[in-house]
Amino acid sequence: MQGSEIKTMVDWLVAAAPDPDACRWDWERSPRGTALLPAGRRWDVLILPGRLGRGTLAVLRRLHERPGPVLAGPGGTRLGFFVPPGTTSHWLGTGVRGAGRGTWIVVPYPGRAAPGLRWLVAPDGRGTLNDPAVLELAMHEAAAELAARGPAAGEPPEGEPSQGEADRRP
Repeated sequence: MQGSEIKTMVDWLVAAAPDPDACRWDWERSPRGTALLPAGRRWDVLILPGRLGRGTLAVLRRLHERPGPVLAGPGGTRLGFFVPPGTTSHWLGTGVRGAGRGTWIVVPYPGRAAPGLRWLVAPDGRGTLNDPAVLELAMHEAAAELAARGPAAGEPPEGEPSQGEADRRP
């Protein structure tokens, strides 16, 4: 990524913050290289379990040259697909979570490594998001492919926590 591309991405992301200048200042000086941004203003984030999320992203990449932004959480156990605001309030699915109005997400600075978080598809800075209808079709396709393959050795069924994840839940 070039400096001008990163600046465009950063400008688009910080525009979601209540105080973009303060967000940029915190973000650029954070030792973790992350910022806390509100969902529901410029985008929602649909969070999928790892295997389903990776399969969904693979299908999206077959359909589009460049899907909308996608974040990977620690160890790739969850993937977050950026979708239009209001999308997550209408979404139901086993193991699927949504971050919409009233929630905040941790976002890594584009072009920098952040512990546990990384962009699989960085924002383009123009506001391109994942189309919810296409995302849903990609999820169905990925789920069908996963069902045909069966569970991966040592992984819990999709949507269920791993042992370490279950231990951390309240």
